[in-house]
Amino acid sequence: MGIHGLAKVIGDHAPSGMKENEIKNYFGRKIAIDASMSIYQFLIAVRSDGSQLTNEAGEITSHLMGMFYRTIRMVENGIKPVFVFDGKPPHMKSGELEKRKERREEAQRGLTEAEEAGDAESMEKFSRRLVKVTQEHNAECKTLLKLMGIPYLDAPCEAEAQCAALVKAGKVYASGTEDMDALTFGSSVLLRHLTFSEARKSPIQEFYLDKILMELKLSQEEFIDLCILLGCDYCDSIKGIGPKRAMELIRQYKSIEEIIKHIDTKKYTLPEEWPYQEARELFKNPEVLNVEEVESEDTKGSKAKKSKVAARGKPKTPK
Repeated sequence: MGIHGLAKVIGDHAPSGMKENEIKNYFGRKIAIDASMSIYQFLIAVRSDGSQLTNEAGEITSHLMGMFYRTIRMVENGIKPVFVFDGKPPHMKSGELEKRKERREEAQRGLTEAEEAGDAESMEKFSRRLVKVTQEHNAECKTLLKLMGIPYLDAPCEAEAQCAALVKAGKVYASGTEDMDALTFGSSVLLRHLTFSEARKSPIQEFYLDKILMELKLSQEEFIDLCILLGCDYCDSIKGIGPKRAMELIRQYKSIEEIIKHIDTKKYTLPEEWPYQEARELFKNPEVLNVEEVESEDTKGSKAKKSKVAARGKPKTPK
């Protein structure tokens, strides 16, 4: 999910922090790609007559077709991708995962009703809502990437956090993901729509964290608190405070603690259990691989130490 409405907030309040670009302009760039997000997109979008692609045995292949052709597209345009796969979700994400489970159960009921009514349009709509990336999907895509000679990493936790860590360490130019929380994790550059198909005709959206913070007149810590107020995967937000009000409050009071002191909590209801401090800490210090221990093909005069979770196969993590 990422951060609710963050792209619009940036567009409204920090337009110089984002621009549209063409894939050819990233020639020679090394980019960390959120693999799990990409696979989810492929399972939804790569279809024929509304159904996922399958092989002769009836096994789903949409994720493999998407991964193969979009990776080829990036490589043909001179991009050097390294795919990053999600690890174990943080405990704080359990509430969000439970909500997703409930939405899938609701979609399953809707699909059953649509099938009974013979409503093809609704059947396709609900089937897309039931899409879930499995460990099998991930394993198959890793095998494909290994055969293609494309490096990948297994993040210990959130893929967006690991992508951001690679960017901050100067190993790659940008994080490639649809989740805006890559910025909350501190990625200096975020690219959205990088793995979209040519048929979508969507330009790549490029976000620059330093320009966003400068135009919003916020520090990174204040920006993290803004993202929590907007709504993130790790805790609920304050009921009644939308993006515009959240922006006003964080600019005025600088932190969630100060906001709580000054707002009318009868008008703006605080969540009954609100671990916003833990969410803040997770954004500031996420569980990630030590990127200096990940083997790199370009080191300053010496070969980097191999990580236990380094890129699989012969290919090495780009710098």
